[in-house]
Amino acid sequence: MRSAVSTETRTSQRVAFVLHIREGMGEAYDKSHEAVWPEMLDLLSRCGVSEYSIFRREATLFLVMSIPPGDTFDQVWERIEADPINTRWQKTTAPFFKPIEGLQPGERFPMLREVFYMA
Repeated sequence: MRSAVSTETRTSQRVAFVLHIREGMGEAYDKSHEAVWPEMLDLLSRCGVSEYSIFRREATLFLVMSIPPGDTFDQVWERIEADPINTRWQKTTAPFFKPIEGLQPGERFPMLREVFYMA
C-alpha cells in the first residue's frame, strides 16, 4: 500500500508553496507566464529547479517544484536570488502579488509539507 512519503529512492525532492495574486491581476499574471523568458528558465535549471508547475484557482497560486536531493529550498532560492536575471524577473512580476502573510519563522514563502506522493 502506498501511503507514506518516501524520499529514499528519489533523485530529487519536491517542494510546494502558496502565493496570492492581487485582485484584478489574474489575467496579466497568466499572460506573463505564457512566455517565461528563456534566460529565466535557464537560471532555474542551473540552480537545480526541475519539474516546476504553477497551478491557479482564482487568486491563489500553488507552486510545486523539484530540487536536488541534499539541497534545501532556501539554498536553491539563494542561488536564484543572487542572479540579476531573477532581479529583473521579480521586478516585472512583483506587482501581481499580494503581500505574503502567515509565514513561519525563517520562511520566505508559505511552504507546504508533502504528506503523500505516488510516483
